[in-house]
Amino acid sequence: MKHALVVYNSLNGKKEPFQSLLADHVGMYVCGPTVYSNVHLGNCRTFISFDLIFRYLQHLGYKVRYVRNITDAGHLENDADEGEDRIAKKARLESIEPMEVVQRYTVDFRNTMAQFNALPPSIEPTATGHIVEQIELIKQILEEGYAYETNGSVYFDVIRFNEDIPYGKLSGRNIEDLVHNSRALDGQSDKRNPQDFALWKKAEPEHIMRWPSPWSDGFPGWHLECTAMSTKYLGTQFDIHGGGMDLKFPHHECEIAQAESVYKKAPVKYWIHANMLTLNGKKMAKSTGNNILPNEMFSGQNTIFKKSFSPMVARFFMLQAHYRSIVDLSENALEASEKGFHRLVEGIEKLEQLPLCENSTGLDLKQWTQSCYAAMDDDFNSPVLIAHLFDAVKYINSVSNGIQQINSKDLNTLSHTMKSFFFDVLGLLTPEKGDRNGESSQLEGTLELLMELRNKARANKDFKTSDLIRDSLERMKIQINDTAEGTSFKIN
Repeated sequence: MKHALVVYNSLNGKKEPFQSLLADHVGMYVCGPTVYSNVHLGNCRTFISFDLIFRYLQHLGYKVRYVRNITDAGHLENDADEGEDRIAKKARLESIEPMEVVQRYTVDFRNTMAQFNALPPSIEPTATGHIVEQIELIKQILEEGYAYETNGSVYFDVIRFNEDIPYGKLSGRNIEDLVHNSRALDGQSDKRNPQDFALWKKAEPEHIMRWPSPWSDGFPGWHLECTAMSTKYLGTQFDIHGGGMDLKFPHHECEIAQAESVYKKAPVKYWIHANMLTLNGKKMAKSTGNNILPNEMFSGQNTIFKKSFSPMVARFFMLQAHYRSIVDLSENALEASEKGFHRLVEGIEKLEQLPLCENSTGLDLKQWTQSCYAAMDDDFNSPVLIAHLFDAVKYINSVSNGIQQINSKDLNTLSHTMKSFFFDVLGLLTPEKGDRNGESSQLEGTLELLMELRNKARANKDFKTSDLIRDSLERMKIQINDTAEGTSFKIN
């Protein structure tokens, strides 16, 4: 089957046919976390989106080198050029070494992504492990005349760069607007222009994280690390660069400028950005309390939701929205995703028990399979793919109930395609049967006890209690059926 994969390129705001720089290889770089706190769900949504892209490219047969960095130095508060390094600040407040902070939250990040069943990247470099490469890149930018050194710090000269190469091509911002909207420098800054950004910062005496350089003992600017590491592992021009929508400006814009100033060509062919995850209709923020960490959601130990939700339900919820759309996390949405997820799981489990016939009826499997691939070929459209998987579940149920038929060959095709997309592409896992059966048996045991109490109330002509139990269960969408053979219940 030929695949006409198209991707939305943030560089021009259009969908473009995907064609790798090398026929069967793909280089992909994704901006990873800054490890000074527990990873939040918004970050997880971004990395799950790129895990989907990574998985599908591999499924199509590409050999993908997926690089995702760890920012463990140089990330100043509020993404500014002044202030305190976030990791150093955390270390100071807790009276521990900065690398203890890095280790703690790197482990948390990796463990959390493993719970979401995200594949590890091919390479996971760190900023502190590439100080030499960053210093060498600064030297090259200085030699090209697009940076300047002041009092031990080095800044990228945005105005000078824009004279030769347009700045702002990714975000659509032009330099005139940036100049007009910038506040004047206060005279204390080492920068020539407010738009300039740090390549190297001289460390103040109290700054813990510092390295020797030709300019001063200091630390690299935030934007520099991604350019240095992406070019080291993927070359001066590679296929895909991704990250959250919030990184488009200034981070990714600055990356483009750094690379183009030295290599004189566009560093990336396709820029891909994942959109935001909100919580109950509002932006997630620790300061407002509108925030929940992944493990708080998995354990149920939070004040946001009344129950816990598994990592697979959360992953499925995120994949039910396109990676470029804003998705709102709420209890109702998660509960709906939980039901949908279990419907898919039950459908896959029924595949092994379907009765076989000589002929198949109902679903055109060839067309259905093409529709599944067409969804993913259209800019990795996971929600449309999932809708097609639900169509297959309806068909599986109709075959199981004797309404439709399927032969052995078609069953093999259906089973292989369903499992490939569910497990390999969407990256979902079926719950352990013991876990699901344990929850199910507890629920059924509770309901059976209520049925017994209700039957005793009816036998004693205590219809008030009997009706109370029935009405209460119906409000919870549990239907009671009284027949001559006895009483049964159905969970709607």
